Amino acid sequence: MGSRTESENEREIWKAMEVAEGARGDNSSSHVLQSSSLTLDTSLSLPDLTPPLIELCKDLFKKWSRLDDSSFSVETVSGGITNLLLKVSVKEEDGNEVPVTVRLYGPNTDYVINRERELQAIKYLSAAGFGAKLLGVFQNGMVQSFINARTLIPQDMREPKLAAEIAKQLRKFHRVDIPGSKEPQLWNDIFKFYENASILHFDDIEKRKKYETILFKEVYNEVVEIKELTDLLNAPVVFAHNDLLSGNLMLNDDEEKLYIIDFEYGSYSYRGYDIGNHFNEYAGYDCDYSLYPSKDEQYHFFRHYLQPDKPHEVSDKDIEALYVESNTYMLVSHLFWALWALIQAKMSPIDFDYLGYFFLRYDEFKRRKEKACSLARSYLSGQESR
Repeated sequence: MGSRTESENEREIWKAMEVAEGARGDNSSSHVLQSSSLTLDTSLSLPDLTPPLIELCKDLFKKWSRLDDSSFSVETVSGGITNLLLKVSVKEEDGNEVPVTVRLYGPNTDYVINRERELQAIKYLSAAGFGAKLLGVFQNGMVQSFINARTLIPQDMREPKLAAEIAKQLRKFHRVDIPGSKEPQLWNDIFKFYENASILHFDDIEKRKKYETILFKEVYNEVVEIKELTDLLNAPVVFAHNDLLSGNLMLNDDEEKLYIIDFEYGSYSYRGYDIGNHFNEYAGYDCDYSLYPSKDEQYHFFRHYLQPDKPHEVSDKDIEALYVESNTYMLVSHLFWALWALIQAKMSPIDFDYLGYFFLRYDEFKRRKEKACSLARSYLSGQESR
């Protein structure tokens, strides 16, 4: 957990370049990925962060290296829990203004995010029309093309027209082929989180007291039980986004174009997990789970996911299977983010009540478990008798 040496930092940046370059394939050899060994201090305020950010842009993009600092303007786009998004507008020598997005990774997020996996996927997702183009990498972040759109808010996602478009885009996303292992990573990640989360030590007395009330043996048994049940569903394995909250959806209202962004948690996983996790995000930032979509709202989403061109021709059998799948994996989503929160409570310098978030997600899991599990079991016994 100590600080890294300069040579370790250099190895890290070369590795990031190799992964991203390797993912480019022969078709895009004309575009060379730029790289810099600079690191930006994420704890700085925007005015203090601006000069080193300008230095980074000049280091990455040689055509900007001679520009005066006054040619650069910086603004915050959004600050997620695991990264900070900044827009840098650059006035080039010919008078053209070029915007780029700089994504700064949150401190210690390597404990919960596989950056190598993310860089590997970005190229293929970008080629399929998802997210922004990767332009450069640096020690603790990346530079991407700027998307001219607004970030959705949670209530946008349940608007029928938008819900249908999200479903349609998610279907396309799930069909992107990312080379390498197609082995689902969900349970590997959950068990790894569990292992790390169950042996933490907090110096803060209040945090320690809260943490010591967690019954880890119970949590482990819940994980094992729900894994055994979801395994019986034989859910299709797809390349999943795994974090499809409103903050990772953008809309250009004029063009009516929807963008799925930020693939930090992307991996091969189960179709129902990605959808169930998305439905949990209807709760918004206040985690009001009474906003979880109704059966009618879910069916609307499923129809447009399964057959975007002919949504009303989807069979009842296919809809029922996806309904059961999504609402069982919805439980898994609560377990994933609950365990994730415990690691963040220890590792993240961000002022957020991660321990409280663990209890919020775990309690919601327990509240919904019986109904969701009995739905899955009755569906499975019906399948057996057919």
